[in-house]
Amino acid sequence: METACAIALGSNLGDSEQTIEASLARLNHADGLRLEVRSQLYKTAPVGPPQPDFINACAIFHTVLPPEQVLQTLLLTEASFGRFRRERWGPRTLDLDLLLYGNQVMDTPRLVLPHARMHERAFVLVPLAEIAPDWQHPVRLCSINQLLGQVDTAGVYPLVA
Repeated sequence: METACAIALGSNLGDSEQTIEASLARLNHADGLRLEVRSQLYKTAPVGPPQPDFINACAIFHTVLPPEQVLQTLLLTEASFGRFRRERWGPRTLDLDLLLYGNQVMDTPRLVLPHARMHERAFVLVPLAEIAPDWQHPVRLCSINQLLGQVDTAGVYPLVA
């Protein structure tokens, strides 16, 4: 049985637009994942140490994989694009986060669903609300659109090519 999952994408090193587009294509061709819809690209101010602005997007995939296997696919995809985890919230070639997996709630050392900080992050909520405004957050019990209304969206702009 297929489950919808929401994934956040971000990059601020190298050709970030190309990296996000290529990673979406790679994920769409991964076993057990099928891209349903993706947001436009957004330019966002970084969180954390001084670094370049990010390019962010969100996508909804359908999957037959369990959440842990989706996470493993995301981590392998990040690594294939040169992601090295050196500094928390530091610059990166590619960041892929599993935000939502259906309405599943889980908290393990490796994976927390829904994503623990997604409700605080405009750079996640703006693109996610574009493609899934009515998706109910299974812990906060409100829609993505409602969560978006609770954050400051300054610094998140649609990328104009």
